[in-house]
Amino acid sequence: MSTDTRCRSCGAALTRSFLDLGCMPLANAFIDPEAQDQPERSYPLHAKICDACFLVQLDVTVPPEEIFDDYAYLSSYADSWVEHARRYVDAISMRFGLGAGSQVIEIASNDGYLLQHFVARGIPVLGIEPARTAADRALARGIPTERVFFGQATARSLRVAGYRADLLVSNNVLAHVPDINDFVAGVPEILEPEGLWTIEFPHLLTLMQQGQFDTIYHEHYSYLSLMAIEPLLEQHGLRVFDVEQIPTHGGSLRLFVCRRSAAYPQEAGVTEVRAAEALARLGEASTYDDFSLRAEGIRKGLLAFLHDARSRRMSVVAYGAAAKGNTMLNSCQIGPELIAYAVDRNPLKQGRLLPGSRLPVEPPSRIFETRPNFVLILPWNLRDEIAGSMTAIRDWGGRFVVALPQLEVF
Repeated sequence: MSTDTRCRSCGAALTRSFLDLGCMPLANAFIDPEAQDQPERSYPLHAKICDACFLVQLDVTVPPEEIFDDYAYLSSYADSWVEHARRYVDAISMRFGLGAGSQVIEIASNDGYLLQHFVARGIPVLGIEPARTAADRALARGIPTERVFFGQATARSLRVAGYRADLLVSNNVLAHVPDINDFVAGVPEILEPEGLWTIEFPHLLTLMQQGQFDTIYHEHYSYLSLMAIEPLLEQHGLRVFDVEQIPTHGGSLRLFVCRRSAAYPQEAGVTEVRAAEALARLGEASTYDDFSLRAEGIRKGLLAFLHDARSRRMSVVAYGAAAKGNTMLNSCQIGPELIAYAVDRNPLKQGRLLPGSRLPVEPPSRIFETRPNFVLILPWNLRDEIAGSMTAIRDWGGRFVVALPQLEVF
């Protein structure tokens, strides 16, 4: 662990607090039952805002090897995310004429959830995935995968091996990078002269407007806006030529990036997002000062609901052993006295305990055995998918709950 006093992007001093959540365990550090009596490692979780380039970022770096080596997240267990990937592959292939002569490289390819759709089209792919379990699953599905972290050195090695990307994909990974300049510096190493790089990330503007503080955890080193990313790309000879606003993760941006010299004209999407961020005053440091009050109000609302349910002897369980859920539970200091257990479809999480809160993780079928009064959906961005798959809880009068953007029982 190291403490960072300067901005990851521009190097300016970090002095302004965005949100301080104290010390917490790693959000995906699930606990095996035989280790439940052992102490957990925890680290400060404090997001700050750079007054110079307006990148929101953690001021403590946990080594990525500690986070991602035993990483329980598998993308294929979210049906809506796999469908999102399929639609992206269809659209990008048609728009940019990708085919059997193209090379697609995905950074943080996880278990092959996205690249499988390119493979089905006969388009050559390569995944880059440092998490052992996810990479092994991709390889078992026949998807070529390198188990390494991406950066300039990795990119140079790939170039020497003959890889050059017509399309480079990095969905929800740029925020996971401690050395963001090294990561971006790797892109020109393997991008074809007229190659395309698409980046997806939760939009900081939406995070602030919706109070999505639970998306802050140690593996998210940065929280991104177009305003913060454009100067970073410029430093490395890259530019944004289009932006799409997409609904994933509660509101994300998809950036279309190319070399500065490439022929892509700038599209209207860039101007629209720049204008929205300017209107929201993301370029003024004082805009970020009140976010901690918004987060505190959300936490108080959830705790009031849980304490009221307990006083009325009504049972509550959680759906989704997601990282954002662990931030929510641990920031509220919620444990088994308020929520009986959590469920998740991912078998790598079942039979283990959530970090910090120590809630046992069960398969979703457990809900139909215990018939709780309330199911708290922790990954609120998947509320429709989860509620749709669990409609039978209404047979005994069960109801769903989400805490964000405000407490809602439905």
